[in-house]
Amino acid sequence: MAQVSKMERRDARSNLDTPTDLSEKAVAEISKAINGLVADAFALYVKTKNFHWHLSGPHFRDYHLLLDEQADQIFATTDPLAERVRKISGNTLRSIGQIHGMTRVEDNDQEFVSALDMLRELMRDNKAMAKNMRDAHEVCDEHEDVATASLLENFIDETERRVWFLYEATRDADETGH
Repeated sequence: MAQVSKMERRDARSNLDTPTDLSEKAVAEISKAINGLVADAFALYVKTKNFHWHLSGPHFRDYHLLLDEQADQIFATTDPLAERVRKISGNTLRSIGQIHGMTRVEDNDQEFVSALDMLRELMRDNKAMAKNMRDAHEVCDEHEDVATASLLENFIDETERRVWFLYEATRDADETGH
């Protein structure tokens, strides 16, 4: 592999710069916050698919379909968020290693997890994701980046919907009065 000179690296970087009226500090802080969300989304997507593939029990079909739908929704956030970082002249994630280093979603490599424990864990993860999105929204507000904040608002709503569905799926019938 040929070595790249400092001049070539600088030229390559300038080729990635996208014109923006945001300050360098704003770009750096917003990019960091959004890249954290992208890393979380990839990790949560894989975890949700893991649980989707390894479900068992009397509610298999319902939970299997629910988690498939939720995984698709989570994955659908990755591209708009990463592209938003590029639109403001930031750098996006480049590798699995970077995702692993940035995500706040904990792995679950257990050979067996009960269906209810899966749903409860995903509910907690999605709840944390909503909080992290709100925190990123605050960073956007601080730098008057209304476009990224607006994008996050829709994703927060979708995430809260996932929390709601997972919560309802884990409630005991005795709790609901039925």
